[in-house]
Amino acid sequence: MFQFLKYLLWYNPFQPFFLKGLLIINFLGSLYGYYWYYEQLLATPWPWWIFTPDSPLSTSLFTLTLALLLLGKGASVKSVKEVLGLLACAALIKYGLWAVVVIGDYWIRGASVTLVEALLFLSHLGMAAQGYLFLRHWPFYLWQGLLTGAWLILNDYVDYILGWHPYLFRDDQVPLAAVTALVLSGFWFLYCLGRKIARNTEY
Repeated sequence: MFQFLKYLLWYNPFQPFFLKGLLIINFLGSLYGYYWYYEQLLATPWPWWIFTPDSPLSTSLFTLTLALLLLGKGASVKSVKEVLGLLACAALIKYGLWAVVVIGDYWIRGASVTLVEALLFLSHLGMAAQGYLFLRHWPFYLWQGLLTGAWLILNDYVDYILGWHPYLFRDDQVPLAAVTALVLSGFWFLYCLGRKIARNTEY
């Protein structure tokens, strides 16, 4: 069992049954995420909606990527899923870790650990983990990685300069949330520059 899980999770997470399971989980998680952001979206002008629900947007992109992976290997599908999947993996890792930091800080400041927040903490850890599992196998050109990083930086700008960031547990968490987001975006650029680029792997 251990060897099977090691092979599945570390060496080849592209098994159809695994992709289907993740697709269902991420689809349902996305629906709950948009429900979580419902009131904030109502209070946010619609042009900024794409920048507001960071986590459910990340899982939605990943859900679409999984669907494309299951769809086939046509040239048009392959090119779309490469770019979309890269953005999805980067966003999953960034906003998964970002939420873990924000929730953890909330608990450290004395808040009680409720079931809802514990599930949010674990689900966002799962977001980051699945993003990394797939990213390590994902081929991309350097320019694609830098373009993805530019999107992450733009999101940071809209969130913390223009002020359309997700609602936080405490008002005084804004500096921590902003610094965490910017640091994670910076790590993405370092990752892109340090990784050996390979595009000859078929999925």
